[in-house]
Amino acid sequence: MLGKRVATALVLLAILLPTIFVFPPLAWGLITLAFLGVAAWEWIRLLPSRQHALTGAAALVIAGCLMLTWREQGQTSESGLLLGASVLSLFWVLAGPRRLVRQDASSGGALLACVLLFGCWVALYELRVLGAVLLLSSMAVIWVADIAAYFFGRAFGRRKLAPAISPGKSWEGAIGGLFAVSLIGAAVSGVPALADSLPSRLVDGLGLPLALLALIGIAALSIVGDLHESLLKRAAGAKDSGTLLPGHGGVLDRIDALIPTMPAALLLYLLLG
Repeated sequence: MLGKRVATALVLLAILLPTIFVFPPLAWGLITLAFLGVAAWEWIRLLPSRQHALTGAAALVIAGCLMLTWREQGQTSESGLLLGASVLSLFWVLAGPRRLVRQDASSGGALLACVLLFGCWVALYELRVLGAVLLLSSMAVIWVADIAAYFFGRAFGRRKLAPAISPGKSWEGAIGGLFAVSLIGAAVSGVPALADSLPSRLVDGLGLPLALLALIGIAALSIVGDLHESLLKRAAGAKDSGTLLPGHGGVLDRIDALIPTMPAALLLYLLLG
């Protein structure tokens, strides 16, 4: 299993890193749109309304293609992006934890699933337009939190974070992940070569204490996204969202933490800009 996970991760990096640093944003937009379309199909198949999976995925891809065409013509609306990112961030901050407490990740059905995934995709694309380092550092915040939470949880985990949803997660792991994000975020913000990274931009605009709080908030949202997808799978009786990525499960399994966090990262950047 570990070999499959590593091999799949290397293939994904080989595909995604050039689209971030070498090719124009359009390439990143198209590739990630395909991934998010698959994620929509997987998400809706976990819902009672699973018969709409193909329709929902197709609608998301069509909407994304229309937006890319509009953006490639030089059209943009910062106020629209700000409004959309604000609404999505508020949803995950307010409704996300409530859905976990109520153990209801299915309400809203296919429409809500597509809206949330489309919002994540727009944020991923717009962050790439703003800068490759900004995009990669925004995603790296989530990866740092996830990896640190895993090792802290393995070493110190005693109290279950959400035993009814994801028994493997612990409070110690979650706190360890948040601590790692704040520590590495502070270190990154002091590196001149990473002046365009999200931590550096936050420190420049908010000062170190508030910037670290913002990074911790983003990392906390990643936990909400992870648990939300775990709840979806538990309700559907599924171990993974799909089988597209050997050793990793489905696309949704890999991006669950990005769904609430990328709109939040975009929102912070737009507010500071």
